[in-house]
Amino acid sequence: QVQLVESGGGLVQAGGSLRLSCSASGRTLTTYNMGWFRQAPGKERMFVTAINRNGGSTYYIDSVKGRFTISRTENTVYLQMNNLKPEDTAVYYCAASSIAYFPVITGGYNYWGQGTQVTVSS
Repeated sequence: QVQLVESGGGLVQAGGSLRLSCSASGRTLTTYNMGWFRQAPGKERMFVTAINRNGGSTYYIDSVKGRFTISRTENTVYLQMNNLKPEDTAVYYCAASSIAYFPVITGGYNYWGQGTQVTVSS
């Protein structure tokens, strides 16, 4: 069982930045592909970005390309979010996948964090 814990959310003005972190208590994440999802009020949880096990490959949805950067160490996955927009407001979740490729659907991930709120004011 992998317990993921996110941190770093908060309230920021449009154009500002936040860095989210995700770690697993007592273990490394090197055997998992990692992803970030977000869920806005009244909407489904949506894929945002993913990174493979060794950090050599990443994938982003179009709306965050050039603004968000996913990275990782052995124990932590980060999501650097720059030039934030009000439409980025959501609860952000990190997730771990044991599947060999990048899953972009929630069903492709084995473990989830509890989420961290990101609110971007206009």
